[in-house]
Amino acid sequence: MRGRIPDSFIDELLARVDIVDVIERRVPLKKAGREWTACCPFHNERSPSFYVSPAKQFFHCFGCGAHGSAVKFLMDYERLEFPDAVEELAQSVGLAVPREGGREAAPREDKGDLYALLDSAARWYENELPGNGEAQAYCRRRGLDADTIARFRLGWAPAGYDGLIKALGGSDRRMQLLTEAGMVATGERGHRYDRFRERLMFPILDRRGRVIAFGGRVLRGSSSASPSREDQEAGIPARTPEKSSPKYLNSPETPLFHKGRELFALWQVKQANSSLQRIVVVEGYMDVIALHQAGLPIAVATLGTATTPEHTEVLFRAAPDVVFCFDGDRAGRAAAWKALDAALPRLRDGRQAFFLFLPDGEDPDSLVRKEGKEGFEKRLKGATPLSDYFFGELAHDVDTGSLDGRARLAERARPLIAKLPDGAFRDLMAQELEKRTGARANVPAEPAARRAVQRPVAVQRSLVRSAIALLLAQPGVAELVEPPYRFLRLDKPGVALLAELIDLCRTRPGINPAMLVEHFAERSEYPALQKLMAAMVVGEPEAQRAEFLDALARMEDQAVALRREALTAKHREGTLSSAEKAELRELLAARRSSAAQG
Repeated sequence: MRGRIPDSFIDELLARVDIVDVIERRVPLKKAGREWTACCPFHNERSPSFYVSPAKQFFHCFGCGAHGSAVKFLMDYERLEFPDAVEELAQSVGLAVPREGGREAAPREDKGDLYALLDSAARWYENELPGNGEAQAYCRRRGLDADTIARFRLGWAPAGYDGLIKALGGSDRRMQLLTEAGMVATGERGHRYDRFRERLMFPILDRRGRVIAFGGRVLRGSSSASPSREDQEAGIPARTPEKSSPKYLNSPETPLFHKGRELFALWQVKQANSSLQRIVVVEGYMDVIALHQAGLPIAVATLGTATTPEHTEVLFRAAPDVVFCFDGDRAGRAAAWKALDAALPRLRDGRQAFFLFLPDGEDPDSLVRKEGKEGFEKRLKGATPLSDYFFGELAHDVDTGSLDGRARLAERARPLIAKLPDGAFRDLMAQELEKRTGARANVPAEPAARRAVQRPVAVQRSLVRSAIALLLAQPGVAELVEPPYRFLRLDKPGVALLAELIDLCRTRPGINPAMLVEHFAERSEYPALQKLMAAMVVGEPEAQRAEFLDALARMEDQAVALRREALTAKHREGTLSSAEKAELRELLAARRSSAAQG
């Protein structure tokens, strides 16, 4: 069992899903004989070394070594924890994930209670919104309709230090969860209070639509910053005056929320677009919401932080074209350059980045109000390609008419171009640099570890490892082996594991290779089994069955030979017992008989 999800369910799930379908929805695959292939999504390469085996229900990259089942692929590709990957796979085939022991028996590391608590908090804030005139007036002023408010689950955090605590923190366990979720803070005298007060609330959802955090916007005209008597007695700080209070306050980092990885409204974007070709990154919550309401449900925002490499990877997995939209001032251009730097290593062939700088004093919200959907789409179509922005920004203070200036441009550009993945775009960027400066780009070649790797032929391995590899390739051969297993007499590493694998295959007829390996996911043998699974096993099914049985027979012969040698050595020393003398006579007689027959 893994966590609280029964092993039997993992077996059923991996039997129901097809790893080719799971991966092809995220990575374009091409048929290659009995397998499917692609450029690896986990490292940069020009020639495909990533293979998917329908027979094994297993993927493997011969370039970087990534491998595993459909569950492992989702964990690595979508950056999910094991239970979340299982949940996502189960949803895709209409299965409900069972939990052993019931909800009350959930281990503390299970985050289900945190998700439920944050969803309850979102509902509480939503229910508070209609009763606050100031928040309602703000929504009307920003032109938000009822459908948009509901789609983004906007809410209101009322004044007072313990509204949410009273609503949701009815026990020590609930208070512990509120603290872990970042919803409460602690005052100077140890008293806990609501982190969000007098703010318009924006729930932040993960890629499965679950609330994981909040952003809160302070509104003009909110109540005074003077602390109440209760707040003063509790040592709780007053809300700072609007001049010094941050306009937006986000949840702190929690077990569920890491702002450097999450994007506001990505869930809503994916719900609105079955096939997304372009995604737009803007700076604020309200900019996102305004574009969605105007009929452009392709906008997301980072969460009060610069664009990170993790953000860009999530963006390019969502859509091949990413438009970074920033203010045209100095701060906006600085943010754009950070986004460019984060995007460079992710720009594999087929991915494109663009930059849209807005007029002074405008933001996406104001522009889409003035120009409408069509006007903003026109701006998006005119966005600057990354290559143009790259060279323009590097050359803005350089005299490219002089040798010194061109040399400076080349020196600035080379290390950045080197960050690009190997491919056509990197080659073209190097050519453009040479064209602009006259200097050869001299971009370092792709590291040898990342170059295309030819698929290896079958490797030499011990009898035990060979038998395990053959069993992993074709679990059905276990039916040919009846207990007791005579090869168990061989005292070699891996023999006990082989017997355990055979037992597992015999008790679960029809188990596929990926299911078999996943049974060892939390054991020390797991990495070795994955490597054996990924190794080439040459031969047709009939030949593999014969090779497997031959390996077991040879293991038994080795065990007999080693036992005979050990008893012979004891005989020379004169230390054999009567039973051992009888055993040695039988072993020697068997060897003479075998030799005579040969």
